[in-house]
Amino acid sequence: MKPKGKATLRRSSVEESFYASPLYDFLYPFRPAGSQWLTEYVIVLFALIIACAVGLGNYSGFNTPPMFGDFEAQRHWMELTQHLPPSQWYWFDLEYWGLDYPPLTAYHSYILGKIGSFIKPEWFRLNESRGYESPDLKTFMRFTVLLSEALFYIPAVVYFTKWLGKHRNQSPIGQFITAATILFQPSLMLIDHGHFQYNCVMLGLTVYAINSLLEEFYAAAAVCFVLSICFKQMALYYAPIFFSYLLSKALFSPRFNFPRLLSIAVATLSSFAAVYAPLYVLGGGLPNVLQSVHRIFPFARGIFEDKVANFWCVTNIFFKYKEAFTQDELQLYSLIATLAGFLPAAFVIFLYPKKHIIYYALATCSMSFYLFSFQVHEKTILVPLLPVTLLYTSSNWDVLSLVNWVNNVGLFTLYPLLKKDGLTLQYYVCFALSNWLIGNFSFVTPKFLPSFLTPGPSVSSIDINYRRRSLLPRNIVWKVVIVGSYVSMGIVHVLDLFFIPPAKYPDLWVLFNCTIGFVCFLLFWLWSYYMLFTMPSKSLQQL
Repeated sequence: MKPKGKATLRRSSVEESFYASPLYDFLYPFRPAGSQWLTEYVIVLFALIIACAVGLGNYSGFNTPPMFGDFEAQRHWMELTQHLPPSQWYWFDLEYWGLDYPPLTAYHSYILGKIGSFIKPEWFRLNESRGYESPDLKTFMRFTVLLSEALFYIPAVVYFTKWLGKHRNQSPIGQFITAATILFQPSLMLIDHGHFQYNCVMLGLTVYAINSLLEEFYAAAAVCFVLSICFKQMALYYAPIFFSYLLSKALFSPRFNFPRLLSIAVATLSSFAAVYAPLYVLGGGLPNVLQSVHRIFPFARGIFEDKVANFWCVTNIFFKYKEAFTQDELQLYSLIATLAGFLPAAFVIFLYPKKHIIYYALATCSMSFYLFSFQVHEKTILVPLLPVTLLYTSSNWDVLSLVNWVNNVGLFTLYPLLKKDGLTLQYYVCFALSNWLIGNFSFVTPKFLPSFLTPGPSVSSIDINYRRRSLLPRNIVWKVVIVGSYVSMGIVHVLDLFFIPPAKYPDLWVLFNCTIGFVCFLLFWLWSYYMLFTMPSKSLQQL
């Protein structure tokens, strides 16, 4: 293979972003036009193989009666949706794993449960199958997540990178490298294929909504986003941005467009109506619909449950909110804080509805919800991480550095949950693999590395200054913050691996984890606002 020197750097800017990376070297043989069609299949298969490897490990609630965990919750929903009429779905045995996700999740569970019952009925027998754990059931359930991701998430991401690449004159191989970088995001892979959930469906539908905005199919964007909300209510973290963008496009682009406004409104209302119609028609009318809404929004659980890297949980270390305020007061305060957090982003996207700032607006808004809203779980970080990860399409070195950093921090905050699930090995392997693939170890001079860590010519032929650009931003303050956060994360991991926390503070290491995560997320949230305010004057090519 012909070595590549500095002259090779004259290529599309996004491709340069991952030039000094094993991922680029692995896909380099597919650069010829006749081979480029293979690249899509290679990266998809690679992503699915990694997901399968993660799925060989434990899952949430493995062998932990009486409640088990999220694996049992999803299995139980498949059980109850196929054996009970829709009128009982949101009322049945709420003390166990009562259904508390929107109707599209229920329909998804119904379909998968029917398929599973056809294969082996005892997996989903009503009441008799609770806590059922067998290798064949685990294989089936893992397969349903792979299938859901292959149908909803992967095609949406590939389409997104292709569209953006074509409009920025990026080569096909560069588009696929970017798609692979997004698909190999470890947090989503570990939660869906390790811990066990179907976040890929909600996130995939959200990416389809973004794709529709890029294509200027506004009614289709409304439909896709409604379906995302109707699968998991956490998609509401994006709602202010989609609402502001669509409203602005209907009112001021370039003038009031009544047919567009009407089509968006009809698409939104009809989508909600179609999703909730079975609950209303077959499920006992309005009381059943209201019960589903009540189950979807768990205000009775308090402002937070488990330790999470947001404002309320971290500051609760110093000020005990649950003792000082009533639940209604905390709901009000969290509402005010969340509104203050996302309203500036909604106003910016309303005034400047430009395609290249959608991702920054979605990242800022969803991070505001994560940091300040009521009843946030640690897994909810996947919601702001989606638009953040889509920014891997950026050609700005500083943006790429911060995107990579906040993805690593997001994965770090999931560590206590993954450790509880017995997925510590998968955590460390995915952390190292994802960073290695995109070149974050290329800052080490290749002569100090074994040859298998620099598999192609790009890493070994490129100068040291170029390699370092992909690891840290140029700003000295950000360099100190990022290096300091990585050192802090390393210390917490060492403490967790080799030291037992004091008996008086059994959750001390977890609180350290949450505090580091919260500070990093807060700084990234402020940076994303800075980018949001400065991006409207730029173009799509400067994303």
